[in-house]
Amino acid sequence: MLRLLLACPLLLTALAARAQTLPVPATLLLRPAAVFDGQNLHPGWAVLVEGSKIKAVGPAAQLTAPAGVQTLELPGLTLLPGLIEGHSHLLLHPYNETPWNDQVLLESAALRVARATVHARQTLDAGFTTARDLGSEGAGYADVGLRQAIDQNLIPGPRLLVATRALVATGSYGPKLSADVAVPQGAQEADGVDGIIRAVREQIGQGADLIKVYADYRWGPNEPSRPTFTQDELNLIVRTANSAGRPVVAHASTPEGMRRATLAGVETIEHGDGGTLEVFRLMKQRGVALCPTVAAGDAISRYRGWKPGQPLPERLQQKRLSMQAALKSGVALVVGGDVGVFSHGDNARELELLVQDYGLPPLTVLRAATSGNARLLHLADRGTLAPGLLADLIAVTQDPTQDITTLRQVKLVMKGGVLYKQP
Repeated sequence: MLRLLLACPLLLTALAARAQTLPVPATLLLRPAAVFDGQNLHPGWAVLVEGSKIKAVGPAAQLTAPAGVQTLELPGLTLLPGLIEGHSHLLLHPYNETPWNDQVLLESAALRVARATVHARQTLDAGFTTARDLGSEGAGYADVGLRQAIDQNLIPGPRLLVATRALVATGSYGPKLSADVAVPQGAQEADGVDGIIRAVREQIGQGADLIKVYADYRWGPNEPSRPTFTQDELNLIVRTANSAGRPVVAHASTPEGMRRATLAGVETIEHGDGGTLEVFRLMKQRGVALCPTVAAGDAISRYRGWKPGQPLPERLQQKRLSMQAALKSGVALVVGGDVGVFSHGDNARELELLVQDYGLPPLTVLRAATSGNARLLHLADRGTLAPGLLADLIAVTQDPTQDITTLRQVKLVMKGGVLYKQP
């Protein structure tokens, strides 16, 4: 991506202008109506930020601030950790705008990167200061360049964990056109011992923070999903990645695909649409978390004509059943919506649906999207408001522990002590 940016001086100048942030003093005291610290709500608390870190958190009357410290009053607002997006694709845009096949085959790398820079800003403005981006979907290693551009303050965006190309078994992914035409694929094909080891190492060498594998998929049009990699192949993927300090996550929607991925030692299962109580209990036993991405199925159903209030299509009926089983099993939940299937900046949609359609309490979902995601994704420096952690903070209207829709009203965004939005 950086090569693309450097080749386009006007684009670089425009992006740098958008990356400008609001001036912030070295030490800042934020005084909201209440603070949600990642676990509980505390009325009357304040947060002291020094540089890029949180210096102190607690009752406003008890905080010791340096003489002359600048104070930012946030009346009526709740301050909380920056939200963590568990499943996104910054290099995709909604399928009702452009079908996935056309994005992969017809959109240039430059166009996709330009879109992604806008998506990154939209994600940050929505209060998501960290995002796990699970596959560039045919855009190669552009997500690595996007992460670098954000880290170097060339463009505004969330802190990124990127999976680069993702791994698929040969013949199992897409796009698929004619049997006579070989077209670029949306992920990297790999099979067998030598092929898998090479592909995993190549992605890590190019900058992958984690490895994503498709444990099942549709082998052909209008087919149901079926397992792709063998158990031995999945075991090898995990072993190779883990030896390089990278976790593995698995796209899996069938009980057998989920079972194989769980036994292989992946850290999270993405989607899990056909999951059963038995397989969710196995995941819990093995310490594997579920990222249910309920918003993706909701969005695709709407694109196909379904509207809320109408009878649920089969896809959403199955999702309701699988989520009931998941919640009954007690498996840990990563909150992530598969953003890119629907609009970036609409990330709160996943949290709202978990509350409104799947019956989770707002407090449970809020904890999961902050301290819970941080714990499950090994992000010990964020997700909670405590001294020494990153000053990744947002402020929203009213009380999100009671009304999850207040997360739509983001009035302040701070990342690493830098203000990107304020009242």
